[in-house]
Amino acid sequence: MTVRKFAMTDASFERSPGQDGEVFAGNVVDQRHGGPITIGFGRYGPDQSIDVTLAVDDVMVVLEGRLSVSTASSKASAGPGEIIYMPKGQSVTIRSHEHGAVTAYVTYPHWQEALE
Repeated sequence: MTVRKFAMTDASFERSPGQDGEVFAGNVVDQRHGGPITIGFGRYGPDQSIDVTLAVDDVMVVLEGRLSVSTASSKASAGPGEIIYMPKGQSVTIRSHEHGAVTAYVTYPHWQEALE
């Protein structure tokens, strides 16, 4: 794989697995490209919430809006230019605020393979 850059228009968004709300993920690099990580964009509608136990290490960079991530013992909130790290095995609630959010993400290993 050569050096590449990506924009949101390069992502094909799909509803996040197991979710029925307005939460979408769009991979731009994944297992099909031969690298060890997945890179993509996330899009959260206003006031959305998802509960998930992470099958991978996940890093989210907030590009627009605001997200809060909470566990049984902690909570982090991030806005544009801030990063949230969520370790594999952690049960989290990810919540968007009144204006929704757009993120860029990196997971290790590939999240789609980890869900299989």
